[in-house]
Amino acid sequence: MIAAIVRNGFRALRRDKGALILSFILPVAFFSIFGMIFGGMGGGSTPRVSVLVVDEDGSAVSGRLVHALLQEPSLDASTHAKAKKGEPVPPDYTAAGAETAVKQGDAPAALIIPKGFGAHPIAFGPGNDSPPIRLLHDSSDPVAAQMVGGMLQKVVMTSLPDTMAKMGMQYFERSSGGLTPQQRESIESALSRVPSQPSQSGPRSDTGLVALDVRDVVGEKKHNSMISFYAAAIGVMFLLFTASAAGGSLLDEAESGALDRILSARVSMTTLLAGKLAYSALLASAQLTLMFLWGAAVFHLDLFTHLPGFIVMTAATSFAVASFGMLLASVSHTRAQQGGISTLIILTMSAIGGSMFPRYFMPEAMQKVGLLTLNAWAIDGYTKVFWRDEPILHLAPQVAVLMGAGMVLFLIARRFARRWEYS
Repeated sequence: MIAAIVRNGFRALRRDKGALILSFILPVAFFSIFGMIFGGMGGGSTPRVSVLVVDEDGSAVSGRLVHALLQEPSLDASTHAKAKKGEPVPPDYTAAGAETAVKQGDAPAALIIPKGFGAHPIAFGPGNDSPPIRLLHDSSDPVAAQMVGGMLQKVVMTSLPDTMAKMGMQYFERSSGGLTPQQRESIESALSRVPSQPSQSGPRSDTGLVALDVRDVVGEKKHNSMISFYAAAIGVMFLLFTASAAGGSLLDEAESGALDRILSARVSMTTLLAGKLAYSALLASAQLTLMFLWGAAVFHLDLFTHLPGFIVMTAATSFAVASFGMLLASVSHTRAQQGGISTLIILTMSAIGGSMFPRYFMPEAMQKVGLLTLNAWAIDGYTKVFWRDEPILHLAPQVAVLMGAGMVLFLIARRFARRWEYS
């Protein structure tokens, strides 16, 4: 008897495609996604962090440091913007250009090596004359600045061993009250044997051998550094679920026979889908507005100073997710099937699109895959509005993708919905 009950349970599960997907396919899909995101972080490897490097000093010492930073495997360092195919290599960054690039999100951090660094590169003891290297960073990526600062100290030790030894000797001489000629000759003889080439296996250090001036150039006056990101990330994910549920009303009407009566009353399928799309988009806009109003009231989100950008992004995002909901409804044959498919797709899109985990922490390949989702483009647009304070014109790429995707998804949904016209 127990065996029969077990068999009946598995037969029912096999017939329920939605439950089958949620039971087996969704866990495997999520395991695979998070395995790809975090898999490269195990085994003691360090995630690569993008950093822009500007050499204002132009000395031999600063040149060696820049070369070592470019060779450091834990950093994705660059002195100029990436050249487009068929175009010449762009000029090196200036301090102002690097700061602008960080503000625009091209890189999370920049290192500015100041004039005079080559004469006093190492910061031994109090009252030293070493000019600080400026570390400009975007605090929306809280890990980048710490990684770059730590790697800089390590690179100094491995790339400038002779300079560090000479500066240490000078500091020791000042602190000890002077050296005898014999002591000086002995020390200089030892220093001459210190290699000037980078060490291949120097120890990592963040003890502050190089003076560092860390400055946040993005969001330094924000009340809450990440609230706009979370509002957009969480909001878009739940909008997708809401749009899926709203679009699913088509399936309810088809199963109850109401859809046949609507279509026989001189209402075309295109008009019906457009009406459902408009309702779903307005509902999505209301949800996002409520979420951001709550963020402004409780978490001090600067909503009212960014209203034009918010309205533009909310309109584009709502249209795109509403079209996505129409597509899910039109390709599904039952409510159960739609529930399983939508849960799998929406959670997968949210995982790789940045709603669950910031995309800048992901491997580069996963970040590119995330651009195939509505989540990524919506979050990037809201980040430009609320975090980077960029003008509306800079939202053109995100708005174009969201609106274009919405139109394409609606047209595909209209084509799949033809089956109801001929049933």
